[in-house]
Amino acid sequence: MPKITPFLWFDREAEEAAKFYTSIFKKSKINRVRRFGDEGAGPKGQVMTVEFTLQGQKFVALNGGPGHPHTDAISFVVDCATQKEVDHYWKMLSRGGQEIQCGWLKDKYGIAWQVVPGVLLKMISDKDPDKRTRVMKAMMQMVKIDIQKLKRAYREK
Repeated sequence: MPKITPFLWFDREAEEAAKFYTSIFKKSKINRVRRFGDEGAGPKGQVMTVEFTLQGQKFVALNGGPGHPHTDAISFVVDCATQKEVDHYWKMLSRGGQEIQCGWLKDKYGIAWQVVPGVLLKMISDKDPDKRTRVMKAMMQMVKIDIQKLKRAYREK
C-alpha cells in the first residue's frame, strides 16, 4: 500500500512546530531532522526538513521560506472521545493561535485543526432529521465543542 504523508511548508519554523505538536499528542516523536548542506536552498546547517509522528501518523515539515501560507482548505481533525480530551487538545492547539467556530481553530503556525468529539458525528448522522438539525444548530453556536450541550440538543423534543 502506498503511504500518504502530510507535508507542511513553513517559512523557518519547521523544527519548532514539530516540537510543539509532539509535545501535545501522546505516542509522538521527532524521527529525523535534515539540515541544508552546501548545495541547499537555505543556509548551511539550518533545518531543512523534520520528519515526525503524531499518534502513528507521519508528517514532514519543511523550512521552505515565505510565500506559501497555510489555509483553511486543509485541516487536521482530532477525534476526541471525551470532553476532557476536547478541552485538552483545544487548549494546547489554540495557545498562541486563533479560536474560530464549530470546533475549528488555527494554531500559532496557521495550521487549521478541528477538535471534534466522535459523539458529534454520530448525532449528526442520526436517522431523525429533527435531532440532526437541533445538534447542528447547537454546534453552530459554539466555538469549542461542548458535548453536554450537544447531548441536550439531541434529546430535546
